[in-house]
Amino acid sequence: MKKIINAVDKVEDQMITGMVKAYPQYLKKLDCGNVVVRADKKEGKVALISGGGSGHEPAHGGFVGKGMLDAAVAGPVFTSPTPDQIYEGIKAIATDKGVLMVVKNYTGDVMNFEMAAEMAEMDGITVKHVVTNDDVAVEDSTWTTGRRGVAGTVFVHKIAGAKAEKGADLDEVQAVAQKVVDNVRTMGMAIKPCIVPAAGTPGFELGEDEMEIGIGIHGEPGTHRDALKPADEIVDTLLEKVLADIDYNGSEVAVMINGCGATPLMELFIVNNRVSDVLAEKGIKVYKTFVGEYMTSIEMEGFSISLLRLDDEMKELLDAEADTPAFKA
Repeated sequence: MKKIINAVDKVEDQMITGMVKAYPQYLKKLDCGNVVVRADKKEGKVALISGGGSGHEPAHGGFVGKGMLDAAVAGPVFTSPTPDQIYEGIKAIATDKGVLMVVKNYTGDVMNFEMAAEMAEMDGITVKHVVTNDDVAVEDSTWTTGRRGVAGTVFVHKIAGAKAEKGADLDEVQAVAQKVVDNVRTMGMAIKPCIVPAAGTPGFELGEDEMEIGIGIHGEPGTHRDALKPADEIVDTLLEKVLADIDYNGSEVAVMINGCGATPLMELFIVNNRVSDVLAEKGIKVYKTFVGEYMTSIEMEGFSISLLRLDDEMKELLDAEADTPAFKA
């Protein structure tokens, strides 16, 4: 294993500490573990918290700031944070308007966030949540009952965060977050695996001429392996599944081409070139496009495509100001 680290057992803490030192104007680290909160806590608004295992940077700490998250909780690489960590994050950001948890649909995440919410409610904090499940590749996976929550979660952070920043109440923020969950779909692929530092070996193996279609953000298996094909054919395969899941006809959409950690921007833009053409051919209008690394899998090489079907409210909130280390609008 070749990685630029000091020690396997210090990866997460040193990563979070380094992030906070890079962005002190945005982030503050709590003393209870790898939990970051907004440096300038804003009272009088619904507070948003999200998180999960480390290894998905910039998710989730990179999205803490004005117009998005108020806290992010980082567990060990690809491992859920503990209920105690999440509870401390909730307490640190809670306001009289309550807290919304944005939870990706992985069994450990859902269980631990729900336990933390119960602990916080015993303190008199009102907590609600949404569970993201945008991955259309597989119904049940290694760590999931139902569909996995993947890169489309970032749209939930952005739109629900904007709604909260405007002063909406908890029910309204939860409702718009759920509307995003209901209207976003994602599918990904990979051509090279990543190595979890604590494991020291690749999470899976692919031949030089192979790709995995429908892979998860932790390297979980997808729908099938296939011979590596040109980018346009890969896009067509992924988009076919996404477009078949909900009716995008005549809709305006936001597009996210998300890199998995080791995919050059050159290749992501080649992917977007085809995505844009296919959507235009189908009469689906692209309102806004995001290309880059939003929810990675350490150094996995691959990408995902997310499509969010928009209405006027979601367009306004997508355009609203956001100022975080990894997302600005």
